[in-house]
Amino acid sequence: MPPKFDLLLNRPGVDRRANDRREVGLVPRLLSDPGTRVLDWYAGRAPIGPDGTLAFRSPRSTDQQAFVIFLGTTHDGPAVLVVHPERAGDDVPVADLRTVGETLDDEQRSILTMAAGIANWHATQGFCPQDGSPTVPVEAGWCRRCSEGHHLYPRTDPAVIMAVIDPDDRLLLAQGTRFGNREGEIPRMSVLAGFVEPGESLAAAVAREVQEEVGVNVRDAQYLGDQPWPFPASLMIGYVAYTDAPALDTDPHEIVAARWFTRDELTDDLVAGRIGVPPRLSIARHLIEHWYGGPLPVATRW
Repeated sequence: MPPKFDLLLNRPGVDRRANDRREVGLVPRLLSDPGTRVLDWYAGRAPIGPDGTLAFRSPRSTDQQAFVIFLGTTHDGPAVLVVHPERAGDDVPVADLRTVGETLDDEQRSILTMAAGIANWHATQGFCPQDGSPTVPVEAGWCRRCSEGHHLYPRTDPAVIMAVIDPDDRLLLAQGTRFGNREGEIPRMSVLAGFVEPGESLAAAVAREVQEEVGVNVRDAQYLGDQPWPFPASLMIGYVAYTDAPALDTDPHEIVAARWFTRDELTDDLVAGRIGVPPRLSIARHLIEHWYGGPLPVATRW
């Protein structure tokens, strides 16, 4: 029986309270409440306390002039705001989602995921794509408006990610060119993935990406689950697909190496440290473990 497809970034988090974002004066009101939880955000990283959890603080008077985003409310009631100071002090320990995402509780993980995603969007939306004029954040940080009155809202790019299985029940893993080995590193291998193109269904994207990257035709693409991936703004949609013809013809522009694994072969290579696979924060790891039949024998991390 395959393991439950329990994705870490899909667990219950904050109440986004989306209808509150248009409230006039929402952010100043929340900043005047000492019970509001403020999370500083330093270019993709947040402060971490001695216990390894997110280090929230109470509002400060200087926050009224800062760039502030309203994330919602926690399960016990307080609102959560993200504030963008200029920089972190040398004595402030900070970490990103990839580093601490597996160890945080569900609510804090959702806060960090949301903060990363919306901050990454703001970082690329300084000018309006329609008229080129500068934009400013409105609606508590969930919209940007340009000087001509156009409104920009956050977008998410759908991407399919798939476990491909051959007639011998072997799993296909590949090393992408973006993850070339640095000296002393073991090869990083994962399942295949790619963005959905305009006018394309999800199942069609699965078939196209597999054929493009490794020259394999697949059938019976089956949806397993999805999760946000805010690096920078993706929704990863997980599938399993099958092939009757496993001969590989890899695209050298996309793939460094690809091979089929039995469960014993994958176990041996992981235990021996010959390859690495993605961490449990990613849907890729869950797709691998779904085929494997349970947790992998070592807690490998990239």
